[in-house]
Amino acid sequence: MRVLVYSDDAATREKVRLAIGRRPAADVPFVEIVECATQPKVVQHLDSGEIDVAVLDGEAQPAGGMGVARQAKDEVYDCPPICLLVARRDDRWLATWSRADAVVAQPLDPVLLADTIADLMRRRGANRLTAH
Repeated sequence: MRVLVYSDDAATREKVRLAIGRRPAADVPFVEIVECATQPKVVQHLDSGEIDVAVLDGEAQPAGGMGVARQAKDEVYDCPPICLLVARRDDRWLATWSRADAVVAQPLDPVLLADTIADLMRRRGANRLTAH
């Protein structure tokens, strides 16, 4: 499965990539990470239909992950599940506005993030099976 990781901060992208690893759980497929540092690249990848799960940094600049998530949910056909990274637990209400499928607060807990991504991968796989 292809997992898109969006952040303008290379260190954040690396933390996410390391937390997910090659396979976040034994019952999900191996992962190919697609890193993006800009919103136009995120849109391009999501529009391609080749992304299975997206991890978006809510603190990314100039386009934050919350706005990118909401735009994707409005505009991308068969939008993949989105995990939003938020700086503060109190930002969860904004994540609800963005229509993200999951929220993980920073600082990142690698085990929680891997479990969250594995869950979104399972959902994506189940949705694709029922759609065909």
